[in-house]
Amino acid sequence: MASHGKKYQEAAKLVERERVYPPAEAAALLKETSKVNFDATTEVHIRLGVDPRHADQMVRGTVVLPHGTGRQVRVLVFAQGEKAREATDAGADIVGGEDLVKRIESGWLEFDVALATPDMMGMVGRLGKILGRRGLMPNPKSGTITFDLTRAIREVKAGRVEFKVDKGGIIHARFGKTSFADEQLVENLATLVDAVNRAKPSAAKGQYFRGLTVASTMGPGIRVDVPALLAAAAQA
Repeated sequence: MASHGKKYQEAAKLVERERVYPPAEAAALLKETSKVNFDATTEVHIRLGVDPRHADQMVRGTVVLPHGTGRQVRVLVFAQGEKAREATDAGADIVGGEDLVKRIESGWLEFDVALATPDMMGMVGRLGKILGRRGLMPNPKSGTITFDLTRAIREVKAGRVEFKVDKGGIIHARFGKTSFADEQLVENLATLVDAVNRAKPSAAKGQYFRGLTVASTMGPGIRVDVPALLAAAAQA
C-alpha cells in the first residue's frame, strides 16, 4: 500500500486520532490541516446505524446550506415551451429537450446538476444508464423532477446538497471550502447533520449516528461531536 506524502503526514500529526472534537475546534483544525495550494473542499462522512439493504432504512434527502458550498454549479434543465423559458429566466446554464438527450448520449456531460419537468421524463429516461451511475439522473425524491423550476434552480445555485446513504451505511457530502470562516463551516455542517437526523427512518433501531468525520481535500480525517452539532442546529 502506498504511503501518504510528507505534507499529509505533517497535517496528520496535528490531529488526535481518538479524540472527538467540538465543532468550532474541528473547523479551525480542518483549515489548519489543509496543505494544498488551492481552496480545498471540506467533506463530511457520516456513519449511520442503518442497513440500506432494506428499503425502509434508506436515508436520503436534500438541504440548502446557509452559506452555500463555495462551488459554482452548472445546472442543466430538461424542459420545453413555457417551462424552458422559466428555466432560462431563473438562471439555468443549459436548457433543452431532445437535443440535450442526444448530446448526452454522444458523451457530453459538462454539467453538475440535472433538473427535469415531469412531462420530460419519458424522454430523459433513456439516459438512465449514463446519468444514473454518475448520480446525475433527475429523481423526485431529491427534488430534481419538478414543475417549480424557479425554486429548484435557485436552491441548487444557492448551495443545495443532496445526501444519500451508501451500501456501507455512510453518507458522504461536501459542506464548504477551507476559505470559509470557522463559523460558516460549523453552521453549514450543523444544518446538514440536522437534515440527516430529520431523515432518520422509523425502522432504524439502536444508535443512529455511529460516527462523523470531516476532512479537507487530501487532508486527514477529524472526528466531530455529533450532539454538539445537533445542539448548534437547534439554536440557529
